Amino acid sequence: MGTKKKELLKYFRTLGGVAQYSAVIRAGFHNDTLQALVAAGHVQKLDRAIYKLTELDDLENPDLVIAAIRAPKGVVCLVSALAFYEVTDEIPRNVDLAIPRGTRSSKIEHPPVKYYRFSPAAWKAGIETKKIGGQDVRIYSLAKTLADCFKFRNKIGTDVARDALKTALSERKVSPNEIMKYAGICRVVNVIKPILESLI
Repeated sequence: MGTKKKELLKYFRTLGGVAQYSAVIRAGFHNDTLQALVAAGHVQKLDRAIYKLTELDDLENPDLVIAAIRAPKGVVCLVSALAFYEVTDEIPRNVDLAIPRGTRSSKIEHPPVKYYRFSPAAWKAGIETKKIGGQDVRIYSLAKTLADCFKFRNKIGTDVARDALKTALSERKVSPNEIMKYAGICRVVNVIKPILESLI
């Protein structure tokens, strides 16, 4: 294997195994080198202009990884986050992404993405970074996600929010105090408090 190909494989590993085409070119690699690695089976096309090392196991949550790369300001939220934390039976039809109010949304053809605009304070609170297939994906903590679900209950359904809260508490994945902290930031204390009291 040539030096350039080895260097490109090494570059992929520094990025956690997944890279956008534009990043590969900006890093000084030629399209021919990338295509040679694809032809040899060392790299595969994950999506339009997104490539991953074949040596990586099949990506868990590939839609979240692709959305994270395509929308760098987006934070995985609501039903997508509930599914990630395994506290809902809902199957997300889109990747739910939070962006700050006033920010332009990135156009993403695949996977289907639904944007939610959060106030600056609500957008910043509770962001965590999870490694998914070696890639950093920003997602709200479970407690923040539950508060957000009650904030957006008219869009995702009150039953979805309530059932997720019940599951998260019964499986001890989150504490009532954590939830109430974010309920204050999301301004849903009066909505969540009586439901929380009925569950504990």
